[in-house]
Parts: sequence; structure tokens; C-alpha cells
Amino acid sequence: MAQASVQCKRLLSDLIFFVFSLADHKAYGISIKTDNQHVTAKEFQEAMLSCKYSAGKDIVPRVEWKKLTNVVSFVYYKDELVGDLKGRAEMIDSSIRIRNVTRKDSARYRCEVSVPTERGQHLAETTITLTVLVASAAPSCEVPSSAMSGTVVEMRCKENEGSPASEYRWYRNGVPLVENTGTGSTKKGNISYTMNKKTGTLLFNTVSKKDTGEYYCEASNGIGLPQKCSAKQMQVVIDDLNISGIIAAVVVVALVMALCGLGVFYAQKKGYFSSKLSTNRKKSSDYKYTPSEKDFRHTKSFVI
Repeated sequence: MAQASVQCKRLLSDLIFFVFSLADHKAYGISIKTDNQHVTAKEFQEAMLSCKYSAGKDIVPRVEWKKLTNVVSFVYYKDELVGDLKGRAEMIDSSIRIRNVTRKDSARYRCEVSVPTERGQHLAETTITLTVLVASAAPSCEVPSSAMSGTVVEMRCKENEGSPASEYRWYRNGVPLVENTGTGSTKKGNISYTMNKKTGTLLFNTVSKKDTGEYYCEASNGIGLPQKCSAKQMQVVIDDLNISGIIAAVVVVALVMALCGLGVFYAQKKGYFSSKLSTNRKKSSDYKYTPSEKDFRHTKSFVI
């Protein structure tokens, strides 16, 4: 109940403030507007941040501009340009014209017009977003110099300067590769690959000899000319080993060993090895040693 009462008082206070603001606005006749809330400009060109106001007779409002980033900072304060815009911008009435814009100028800017009142200060404001367009830089490309046939190969292309973000296209021997379709897989001229124009990756799930060639990537965002990396040669090497023959040989050897094992097991189970062993033992026991005459003489000599 107490919490509801506090909320009601807060709403009533906000309503009273709004009514007095309207009264002040009417009394001092302040209004503010901009010709363009979303300004775009190419890097190193100029941009106009428009801010127009009207006030009652004999009223001299105060004009301030702020740059709204993680930390709010002044760009026009106490009738002069300050901060990053000092020396490369000018005030035209209450608007700002920036010469030689850079990518660091991309931000939201707020034009504030205020006049003193009996109850403090009346403020009117408008916000403009400035987007500086930056051309793509030359991308960096990752292309392997060699690859084994039948393996997976991924090529990468990336640049981080462009604004808006760049899109990418791959070329092989100077010929652009066809953009992938709905399934993400493209086949042309016995070349199978997946190309992502957003991330700049070119993926071969099973690279083949025919994929050998000179590759390079091109980055473009519609600002300025497309930029490309240096072409790099990829050589696909065919493995001389007959993989299928090796696999077949291994299978055959395994089958032979398995059959031999089964044969030995069967022979042992039938007792072939045990009967042969008993026969050999029997022949050995039937043999009796009979000393010869020479043996007798040797024995006799020892006795003497």
C-alpha cells in the first residue's frame, strides 16, 4: 500500500513538471528541430549536423552540443567548439559542419537549447546520428600452399576497416567462384565448395586435383573500389598409395588369420594334437638303452 502511494506521488510530480514545462515552452516560445536525424558521410568528406531552434522575443538561449558515446563529452560549449571537432568544424547558426570526418566521428550527437526560467531552466533538444562510411581495406587471405587429395580445406578472408562491414568473394585463376545457393553447396566444373560471403570462408569438403589453382579474395562494402589480397597458389597432391588395395589386403590377411585360428581350435577340440603327442611319448618309452662292448670296456678301465 505504501509503495503504491509513493508511485502515485511520483506520477503526480512528473505530471506537474510536464504541465509547467508546457507553460514555459509556450511562454518563451522555444522549439527545436533538425533537417536530418540520420546523417551519413564518406570518410574524409564533410558532414552537416543540423539543429534549428526558435525562441520568443528578447530571449537569447544557450546552445550546447554533446557527443553521446560510453562517456558523454562536449563538442560545443560556452560558444566555442571543443574536443575532437576543434579546428576542423565550424558553427553555422546553431548547426555544426564537420570537415574531413573520420571513422571516430561516428556517434550520436545531441543539440541542447536551454533558457532560464523562474523554476530553473527549460531545455529543448534533438539528437542526430552520424555514420561515417569507410571503404574496405585490402583483406588478409589464408590459402594453403598444398593439400592432400580427399582432405578438407578451408580458406579464410577478412578485413576489419570497412564500415559497413564488407562482403567477400573468392576467385580461382582470375575467375569468380559462383556464390553458394540455398543448401550452401555449389558444384561447377567438378569443383565442390561452400562459400560464405559474410564471413569470407571458402570450404572444400573433399578437395581434388582439379581444385589446384591460384586463389585470391575480394572485399567490398559499396564504398570505394573493391580491395583484394595477393593471389596464392594451392597445389593438390594425389596420394600414390592405393588406399583401397591396402584396405583389401588387410581384410584378406585378417580373414586368413581368423580361418587359421578356427582350424587350430577345431583340431584341438577333436583331440588331434593330444593323440599325436601320446603316440610320440609311447614310442619314446618303448626304446631301451643297451650298453655296447665299448661302453663296457670304458667302464672296466675306470674300475681298474
